[in-house]
Amino acid sequence: MAMTASSRVPQGGGSKDSERSPFLRVTELLAPYKPSKPLITLSLGEPQHPLPEFVGPVLASHISEFGRYPLARGIEPFRKAAATWLSRRFHLPRGIDPDTELLVLNGSREGLFFAALTAARHVGERKGRPAILMPNPFYPAYGAGARAAGCEQIHLPTTPENGFLPDLDALDEATLARTVAFYIASPANPQGSVASKAYFLRLKTLADRFGFMIFSDECYSEIYTGQAPGSMLECAGPDFTNVVAFQSLSKRSNLPGMRVGFAAGDRKFLGAFHELRNVAAPQVPVPLQHVAVAAYGDEAHVEENRRLYRIKFDLADQVLGNRYGYRRPAGGFCVWLDASGKGGDEAATVRLYRDAGVRVIPGSYLARQQPDGSNPGAGYIRLALVADSETTAEALHRLVEILD
Repeated sequence: MAMTASSRVPQGGGSKDSERSPFLRVTELLAPYKPSKPLITLSLGEPQHPLPEFVGPVLASHISEFGRYPLARGIEPFRKAAATWLSRRFHLPRGIDPDTELLVLNGSREGLFFAALTAARHVGERKGRPAILMPNPFYPAYGAGARAAGCEQIHLPTTPENGFLPDLDALDEATLARTVAFYIASPANPQGSVASKAYFLRLKTLADRFGFMIFSDECYSEIYTGQAPGSMLECAGPDFTNVVAFQSLSKRSNLPGMRVGFAAGDRKFLGAFHELRNVAAPQVPVPLQHVAVAAYGDEAHVEENRRLYRIKFDLADQVLGNRYGYRRPAGGFCVWLDASGKGGDEAATVRLYRDAGVRVIPGSYLARQQPDGSNPGAGYIRLALVADSETTAEALHRLVEILD
């Protein structure tokens, strides 16, 4: 028997401070202090591995195309390359139609934001105040999109007890009946958890029954050390109804500054999405799309990328051991450590910065307060293992020295 929303499902909350950038907040937290050692920054998930060798030559060969306004839909070679990559990488029910089921994005972040605005108009009337559901902690673009769309944010706590994924069984029918969209990240940021096929199928069943959109954030899908993560598209049915997956080259190809990604899935939604983005969203320069064509056609640089991350997680296994609740994540490049026994996440962040020269981010800054006053990110710190292996090893050793 499902419980009521008020008794079981989190209904948003938190202070104005919680809506601000977590990176601005940590900058303010650390402003009074100076690091006693050369600074190592692990707070920002900005890949620092070498750029793929083909980037410069491809860009140079298409440099003249900076003189053209790009089409919002994306050039045909890009859409075909991205659709082909999806079919090669995942076990889709059928191939994605590059003309109607895929759109280029100026990085996945803007797509995830604009998707909320589109969904609020696309899904039709809801039974009650429209709501957008998201994991907690979560990527800030989800909340920004929900606020801009005028929808209530419902934060679903992701904790060790539920495998760091939203508990679908905690969702009552009244809440689902007013849901506009459900954001899911797999691999998750910050914990690195990966949704199973059974989990995706259960979520798809709920979306079809209640008529809401699933926005599957899969930008970390190519960073893993064990089994390759699946895609929500694999469980979306032959028409990908109610499902849109978001991908980016930032993490996969170490191109965070290029700002190229795509959205793929439900063609009806993407039609409405394209209409909005055509007048409101940033367009993607044509030369960058040609670089993306090369990137989606090459797996060697992606395999090398995974190898480098694997080395760093091997170091984390050795240096951290079983300290601070450490576990090697199934995907992504973040480490989620329990600092509750070290004075809490803010205190640990300050100590590491001041005494070790290691900059991390408090987990509470990545999450929102629940109605009961709890914050599922409180007590944790997040490390992004984006630096080279030598720097990463030095940072981990400093961390253990200070926190122990």
